[in-house]
Amino acid sequence: MLKKITLVALMGLSASAMAGQWQVKLGGSVVAPTQDTQTALGVVEADHEYAFTPSVEYFFNDNISTELLLAAPISHDVLLDGNSVAKIKHLPPTLTAKYHFKNSTGFTPYIGVGGTAFVAWDEEGIAKDVKEDFGFAGQIGFNFQPADAKNWGVFFDARYAQLSPEVTLIDEFGNAKFDLDIDPMVYTIGYSYKF
Repeated sequence: MLKKITLVALMGLSASAMAGQWQVKLGGSVVAPTQDTQTALGVVEADHEYAFTPSVEYFFNDNISTELLLAAPISHDVLLDGNSVAKIKHLPPTLTAKYHFKNSTGFTPYIGVGGTAFVAWDEEGIAKDVKEDFGFAGQIGFNFQPADAKNWGVFFDARYAQLSPEVTLIDEFGNAKFDLDIDPMVYTIGYSYKF
């Protein structure tokens, strides 16, 4: 499923590559889970993490764009009743369609909606199996381009990702399989360059 979505997205981007403008964004993010999960073992949650989150954006016109968020694998400690018992690592590819509220200033707010994925990368500790997951993504933010800047700017955005991967934890009392409700808010600040 993920391969099909990626292929369709790449085909769409390549087919329109000569029609508009590309933008590259380099940002640093705080990934802040908003949920925890009650299990047979106790309360399980993922901790806050920091991540390098570049993205590529294609502008169809001044108002409409699509953005693909890329990132190095993000590693979360899994906390059981407040104690770290495992570590899970994942890739978070996220594709959003965005609307930019273009105006006469260098300040351009935007909103976006789309889809996201949790692609399991590795697990350690008592986490023995982590499944892929797919969910809704929402985004709000702004880009600021100083008056003397031709192509570059700075941006800030906040994203919500609906992610609850199935996780199996194994300890001395047996197995616990459950959906780990992460549902993170991702707060990003960085530089943008349009060409």
